[in-house]
Amino acid sequence: MPSHVAVAATGPVAVDAGLTAVRAGGNAVDAAIAAMCVAMTTEPGVVSPMGGAFVTIWPVDGEPETIDGNVEMPGRGAPSERFGQGLREIHLSYGGGITIFGGYGSAALPGALSALQLAHDRHGSGAWAQAIEPARLAAADGFRLGSAAASYLALTTDNLFGWDPETNATLTREDGSHLQAGDRIVDADLATSWGRIAEHGAQDVYTGEIAQRIARACADGGGLITEADLAAYRPVVRTPLRQQLGDWDIATNPPPSVGGPMLAVMLSEMARRGSYAWADTIDVQRRVLTYRSEVHDFSADLEEDGYTMLEEVRRSGLKGLNTSQSTAHVSAVDSDGLACAITASSGYSSGATVPDTGLLLNNCLGEPELNRLGLHVLAPGTRLASNMAPSVARHRGGDVLAIGSPGADRITTALMQVLTRHCLLGMPLGEAIAAPRVHVRVVKGEPLRVEYERDRAIAEVIARQGLRGNEHEPQAMFFGGVGGAARSATGVLFAAGDPRREAATGVA
Repeated sequence: MPSHVAVAATGPVAVDAGLTAVRAGGNAVDAAIAAMCVAMTTEPGVVSPMGGAFVTIWPVDGEPETIDGNVEMPGRGAPSERFGQGLREIHLSYGGGITIFGGYGSAALPGALSALQLAHDRHGSGAWAQAIEPARLAAADGFRLGSAAASYLALTTDNLFGWDPETNATLTREDGSHLQAGDRIVDADLATSWGRIAEHGAQDVYTGEIAQRIARACADGGGLITEADLAAYRPVVRTPLRQQLGDWDIATNPPPSVGGPMLAVMLSEMARRGSYAWADTIDVQRRVLTYRSEVHDFSADLEEDGYTMLEEVRRSGLKGLNTSQSTAHVSAVDSDGLACAITASSGYSSGATVPDTGLLLNNCLGEPELNRLGLHVLAPGTRLASNMAPSVARHRGGDVLAIGSPGADRITTALMQVLTRHCLLGMPLGEAIAAPRVHVRVVKGEPLRVEYERDRAIAEVIARQGLRGNEHEPQAMFFGGVGGAARSATGVLFAAGDPRREAATGVA
């Protein structure tokens, strides 16, 4: 049993939950689960228990694995007339303006809690109930709203979180005005749900009382999730992608995820070029993300297309590619060298709270970037695309790293830049995370645009290459929130968080 752990999470309450889990007999996996469940409680609107998650773990004496708890297309046993219904078109100003769909019809089948339970069963050392208890306490006793969640709610309370009376009551003040950073939120219904999950396990969400309530609410609200969907859901243990980056061996999320393969290809090309000039960073992103926009965004088989892309790059490099917010991440490493990275997403949120549970449903069926083939067109049971790429790594000298980021399609580009700086250039982890970022925005049928944090060198490269640029403030939330936890070869534990997302770190 480890005696110490380093945790990078979404806020101090989540970090404290991870440290407490280890003091109670847990390891890095218990710490990451406890921190993520607290994040699902204390980051309302940003992430919830009713989304998807991936857990990447590198055991002390074993090979790494990824547990796929991503969301699925629901609708088993649902009448045909329910498909295409229950959707609310909503325009958000977030990220320069996007149009999404909320409502019960935007909710995909959630898998996050099943993945956390399986990770605990396979690798945890403490009690499941102890990992869940901090989340229950946070909901029952109340928590202070952080600035990241408050800034998102400020953009969404009147539309996305305004149509459902139960959601609106939870996410506004008593007089109906917007919540502000520092406001205290108590959610007794969510606390009760966490209590049931602690006592009965995550299975209560899939075959127990909570499952019945989810299915009933979706039927009443025009959604697609049925009791048959919930009972059929299974997390999948997958072999991660492995990418050598200098002296580091990195394991990340494999297909059918899109995020992990894109990250692996970007890293392999940066290592091949041996350069971290902004021109190379932008060019690699442009090539890889253009391929994604033309192939993966419209793929009918993400697993096959993902491995095909990796093989094409292995044979021919990037010339082999024939081209024409709402996430949370936790990283933990313990003193034994066990590494765990968890990324979870609820999309932008559906705005729908399952009555009397405090559980806010995801809107992954309503995210255009995850549903390029169209709304409600996938067969029930199909895993959706995902940008999530929780990663773990080992250095040939003995260092251990767990790392990941929220940020939708900016996840891969954020991690590409941080890992290149840290693993190839030797930049300290905190500096690598804090440095300026770029993201090449590629959507088929739209002009390519380079999003970037204010930096003269970046702006000059964009102008020199004749590209369209969109400048953001330094360390903007738009560019993700990378969090890393590590252990040095000599046994020193440390963690680094991202100033873009009010991240917190702790070592105990």
